[in-house]
Order: sequence, then C-alpha cells, then structure tokens
Amino acid sequence: MQDVAGTWLMTSLTSSPILIALVQAATTLPVFLLALVAGALADVVDRRRLLIVTQSWMLLASAALGGMTLAGATNVWILLLFTFLVGMGNALNAPAWQAIIPELVGRRDLPAALALNGIAVNLARAVGPALGGFIVAAAGPGAAFLLNAVSFLGVVLVLFRWRRAPRQSLLPVETLLGALLAGLRYARHAPDLHAVLVRSSAFIVCGIALFALLPVLVRFELGCGPTEYGLVLGCFGAGAVAGALLLPRLRRALTFDGLVRAASLVFGCLLLALAAAGSFVPVCLLMALGGGAWIALLTSFHTSAQASLAPWVRGRGLALYLLVFFGGMAGGSAVWGAVATHAGLRAALVLAGSGTLLGIPATARFRLPRGETPNLAPSRHWPAPVVAAEPEGDRGPVLITVEYRIDPARAEDFARAMRDVRRIRLRDGAFRWDLLSDPGDPGRYVESFLVESWIEHMRQHERITVADREVEERARRYHLGPAPPAVSHFIARELPR
Repeated sequence: MQDVAGTWLMTSLTSSPILIALVQAATTLPVFLLALVAGALADVVDRRRLLIVTQSWMLLASAALGGMTLAGATNVWILLLFTFLVGMGNALNAPAWQAIIPELVGRRDLPAALALNGIAVNLARAVGPALGGFIVAAAGPGAAFLLNAVSFLGVVLVLFRWRRAPRQSLLPVETLLGALLAGLRYARHAPDLHAVLVRSSAFIVCGIALFALLPVLVRFELGCGPTEYGLVLGCFGAGAVAGALLLPRLRRALTFDGLVRAASLVFGCLLLALAAAGSFVPVCLLMALGGGAWIALLTSFHTSAQASLAPWVRGRGLALYLLVFFGGMAGGSAVWGAVATHAGLRAALVLAGSGTLLGIPATARFRLPRGETPNLAPSRHWPAPVVAAEPEGDRGPVLITVEYRIDPARAEDFARAMRDVRRIRLRDGAFRWDLLSDPGDPGRYVESFLVESWIEHMRQHERITVADREVEERARRYHLGPAPPAVSHFIARELPR
C-alpha cells in the first residue's frame, strides 16, 4: 500500500519519468548506503532490540508522511525525503530480519522457510497494492501512509513477545568498526558469496526496470487510474504466490542453477513483451507470469546467500548481499528512468529485457551454493592454546604456526590442499598467511598466519565451522607420524627502551 500510494502520489505531482523512477530509488538507496553498518549492528547488538527500534522508526516516518499528505503539504521533494527515511529504517532492519530466520528454523528447513517467507510477503504484495489502489482512489495517498504506520504496531508487539536465545560466546562483543572489517574480510575470501553477488546483481540491474517504469506504463501509456495500478501489482503478487507454491516441484525437476536460468529467461522475455503490450489485460497476465519468475529468483538468491555464510557473520554477509542487490535496484531505477526520458518507455523496456537475457550466459560460470551444504555450524574443534598466563586481549599481532611432516613426493598435492586452508584462515581473521618449506629438510613444512590480536585469534577458535574442519582434515591426511601437527603461538612484544 505504501509503494502504491508513494508512486501514484508522485505521478500526481509530476509527469517526469525520472522523478517517478526516483521514488523506487529513494526506497532502495538507503540500503545501499547503510547496509554494511546495519549488518555489523545485526551481529554486534541484540537483533531483537535492533528490530524493535527500526520498526518504530518506520512507524514514525510513515505517520509523518501521512499527516503532511492529508494536510496538503507534500511536494516532490518531501515525498522523496520521507520515502528515503522509511527506506533508512528498512535498511537498518533488513540484515537483522534476514539473519533471524536460521535462528527460528533448522539448516535443512532453511530453503522451505525462505519460500514460506516469500509466500507471506507476496500474499501481501497481491492484496496490498489492490487494496492500496482502492484506498488511494477513495481517500487519497495520505490514508494509505497512515495505515502503513499502524501496521508496524503489530510487528513491534510480536518482537516484544519473542524470547530470543542468549548469546553463547564468552568473548567480549566486537566493536562496530572491528565487526565491519571482519565482515569485509570474510566476504573477500568467500567464493560462494561472490557467486551470489554476481548472479543477483546481473539480474536486478536490468530486472528492476519493471518496477521503475510500471507506473509510467500504466498511467501514461495505458491511461489507467490508481485502482488499475493496484490491480496490476496485485497480479504480480498473485503470480509470486503461485510461483512459491510451485517451487518445490520446480526444484525437483531442475537443478538449482537451472531454475535461476529459467526464471531469468522468463523475466527477460516478460520485459520484452511489456514493451509491445498495448492494453490492460495483457499487462496483468504478463505481471502474473513475472511474479512467479521473481519469487523463484529471489528465493534462490536468498537461500544461496544464507547457505554461504557462517552464523557469526550472517548479518554482515547478508548486509553485503542486500547492499549489492538494493544498490542495483536504486542505480537501475535511476538509469532506466533516464533511458525512458531520453529514448522512450518502449525502448527502455526492450533494452532492460535484452540485458536480462544477456546476463544468463555472462554469469553461467558462477555456481550458486544450495541451502543443504556446506555445514557452517561452529565445530569448536580447536583446542584452547596452552599458555602460562592468559595474555591481554588486545596484545598482538599474534603469529600461529602449524608444523607438518610431509612425504616429499606428495608435496605438490599437499600444497594444493592447503589453498583451501589459506582461504579459511584469511576469511576468519588472519591478515597474512604463508606456507613455508625447509630447504634443509624437504619433508618439513610450516604453516604460519598472523592475526591482529590475541582476542581476534580466540574469535577464530569460535568461528571455525564443521565444513572448515573437513578441509583441515583433508590437508592433514598428508601429515606423517603418530602425533598431530605441532601448533605454536607467538605474541609480539615491545623491546625495552
């Protein structure tokens, strides 16, 4: 209802395609600007309290916009400003909201839970726009804004009643800056997450043209009113619900990547068909088809993003995913609005559809991780370091060495296995990693990595996952002798003056 009221109010204030498209950009730009900070907050502070604050923020912003609109004080820039403020609340809310899903369901149920979440969202997408169109037609956009504000009260009530499990770590909470840097470091060395970011951004930059240009198509090309606009969006939501119900069958019939390719193909063809549509009914039918493709793509991307992230960094990783996704939405909305302004609506839809189709072969080599594997639950198999006295947490840097005895004839295979070990060490906190060989003893190898501080190394002990343990075990199979590889810890100390 909020989206319908905002975009339709803008079409009443201006006929400029680029200003109308900026409503979508103002909705999504805050995610692009605040996602990384929001992700760090989602992992550092209590997620339940953070969600209560962000939901309350959106309640107040929506209520203020509704009051000004009813008073006749809203212009183009006030509408964009308060749309941006609501988007800020959503930006700070989104990583924590996505990160709590695995807390509520098991790892095996995650794909189904995300699909169920998609059904709930798209039921609202089916009913909300149609209802919003009727409310805008009957009482104006201000009434829809105020109803949106009231709806946040129910969410806040549920969050107050939720009893979240307490934090399990005995270590001090990370600082906001430290958490932010750790999240970026993790993302840099997480190839599964890279695949999700590439595939999702390639789709959304072109796919968002549908939502950015739809108000222009409905109002100025088809000559329809707010009720018809709400019905068009309702058809999209109904198609998304139907698509979510069909997803289990589609997943059995297609591979994970095959489903994403098929849905991208449908969505690209949809944009091309909309460019040629000249009446209301065909647009509704095309939007229903597009809703099914949209939910298949978003559920697949969300599942892959969740599956590629360990629990300790889930908020930050999802924030980066949302940053790329919503950044593509904001940038794509502005770009396609500008293209429609200078080249025309039909040309913009044709170019967006062609870009969506070209993105399928361009990103085919990036394989999406599935929800069932790998197992990123904490394994906690690293033994506690043996120390005479517990070092101060901020002392560092810390050098950790692991000494192996290797058959020289298998040294190349061992080095190849250690590549994945290197990625794990760098991903979980090391800022340098080396594999050293002894020129005087060809069978002696030393793995060394540097960590910023003692407390950061202790966090590495908590961050290591079940999947990481399997990687370590593959590398340690090359180790000779009855005793395990020898592990040593060294802390830098200042020299006396």
